[in-house]
Amino acid sequence: MDQLHAIAAFLKIVDAGSLTAAADALDVSQPSMVRTLAALERDLGVRLLNRTTRRMSLTDEGRDFYERGRQIIAAVDDARLSLSARRAAPRGRLRIASSVAFGRTYVAPVVAAYLAEHPEVTIELLLLDRVVDLVEEGIDVAVRIARLPDSSLVAQPLGEAHRVVVASPLLIRGTGVPARPADLRDQRCVSFTGLSSATQWQFGEGRGLLNVPVKSVLATNQVDAAVQACVAGAGYGRFNDYMVLTQLRDGALTRVLQKFEGPPIPVNIVYPSARHQSPNVRSFVAFAQPRIREQLRELQP
Repeated sequence: MDQLHAIAAFLKIVDAGSLTAAADALDVSQPSMVRTLAALERDLGVRLLNRTTRRMSLTDEGRDFYERGRQIIAAVDDARLSLSARRAAPRGRLRIASSVAFGRTYVAPVVAAYLAEHPEVTIELLLLDRVVDLVEEGIDVAVRIARLPDSSLVAQPLGEAHRVVVASPLLIRGTGVPARPADLRDQRCVSFTGLSSATQWQFGEGRGLLNVPVKSVLATNQVDAAVQACVAGAGYGRFNDYMVLTQLRDGALTRVLQKFEGPPIPVNIVYPSARHQSPNVRSFVAFAQPRIREQLRELQP
């Protein structure tokens, strides 16, 4: 006996309400449906349905097996769809979103490499310093640098980022190295408003959070302008570490207050659960995840 076929037939009998209706729906004869049900009951060693000439009802065992049978058939269907999606060659359009600085440094190079291997795919890459609604804005895949709330999005981890305070070596020589976040109250600061308030910065202290008022001599929504102002000595700035990685490596900026940076920020590649079976989404996520993850390892302190 084909057990999956028998389970599917049993589910159809229950859903249709009768053997005759189920046989019609599956385009088989009623005697064939009766034999399939009887064989399933013999194999299980229980009666699944109480049947009379006028009505049919589930037994307790039948009710339990119906629920388990639905899960089995759903899992088989999902596995079949998954394999079909894997076999399908990626083609067509893919919309990807990321923040500007992260997207430019990490996502754009991966997109270019992916396109070289998948010539039948076209990609629209949106670099935006705001949180996009993937479903409403028709985004297939996005990179999020944040602690994600519970949602219908599927999230695959890429790594971690840290919120860092930096300044030019010349500025630090003039002001002295700040020992605590409160030392920034009287210092000139530069705020990238896509990340922090222009009037208050938040730090981690012990297990809690500490809000420190700051005086921003420059507040801008453009990260490049904020970074360059810090390099020029305009003030202390607060950024995600990947935004100032080059400047930290070449000594143009120095990292301070590391003990108060707070917990790392998760970086995830996310997509709506409805896109789970898309060969384009599966293919890009599988391609991008190990490559971006490897690059983010460079940021680990």
